[in-house]
Amino acid sequence: MIIPVKTNSGSYNIYLERGALERAGQYFDLDRKVLVVTDSGVPKQYSEKIASLAKKAVISTFEMGEKSKNIDTFTSLLKVMVENGFTRTDCVVAVGGGVVGDVAGFVASAYMRGIDFYNIPTTVLSQVDSSIGGKTAIDFMGIKNIVGAFYPPKGVLIDPDTLKTLPDRQISNGLSEAVKSAMIGDAELFEIFEKCDIHQNIDTIIERSLLVKRYVVETDEKESGLRKTLNFGHTLGHAVESASQLDLLYHGECVSIGMVPMCTPEIRERLLPILRKLNLPTETDLKADCLVDALRHDKKASGDSITVVFVSEIGKAELKRMPFSEYETMVKKVLNK
Repeated sequence: MIIPVKTNSGSYNIYLERGALERAGQYFDLDRKVLVVTDSGVPKQYSEKIASLAKKAVISTFEMGEKSKNIDTFTSLLKVMVENGFTRTDCVVAVGGGVVGDVAGFVASAYMRGIDFYNIPTTVLSQVDSSIGGKTAIDFMGIKNIVGAFYPPKGVLIDPDTLKTLPDRQISNGLSEAVKSAMIGDAELFEIFEKCDIHQNIDTIIERSLLVKRYVVETDEKESGLRKTLNFGHTLGHAVESASQLDLLYHGECVSIGMVPMCTPEIRERLLPILRKLNLPTETDLKADCLVDALRHDKKASGDSITVVFVSEIGKAELKRMPFSEYETMVKKVLNK
């Protein structure tokens, strides 16, 4: 399946097909020097396959995890490119999850003011969400995604067969983002989570999640309005990540917690069984005042209030401006029971 994405910054295709990794050379222009960026958690055969399809390839692997999404990893990749004589006609290919895609895309955006970038997401989370839309970033001074750029890929290749090597926890971690997509933009997808076997419908879940994000990205590429709804669950989720120092929970698990207070009680009654079905957390021991302190560094904060995404009808989301005091009260009521 080919899903075209058209934005003002550039158009590209998402190729969704089992076994597509083996045929990446048919979809991407790899007849040049290629920096293949991956991390230690990604099976080596994935990056090695892409390297074998390139005219000349350099594989650069960093330690897996959010802690590698930093300025040191960014500069180390730039150093590899300089030392290996990469030019403006060469390219970067990310092979891995969201951290790999974010860092590799940011490196591609900065090197020689921008060279071609391709993304091959190998986790559920990156396949349903972070691999498209053109957001690239690193964390800085403990603040998530505060340094980055909008830089669309030249192409995205999604091969669900790569998910076979993922542990169950990582599958659930990524599906949290698919639940988010259902909550803000696809009531039928939400019903799939409620009524169907999730593993047997994983290809459909990926496809429908991509279609939600494509619509949002094409409508509002630079996050001036509609695209902000993709932050559903993320405002509080990022605060949980920051406050927990990234040691205990994965990103999707934090988003799962973040979604719970941001909907009506009626919707929450339907959401909670899905999250529990996926073995995702729905509560936190972190105190509301601690989370609000972390939120004050959020890009959506202004003065003594913050813009949040709220769902009052499954498949639709709205933006609300909320004082921190009100936000803290709501979080305390729902999560710190």
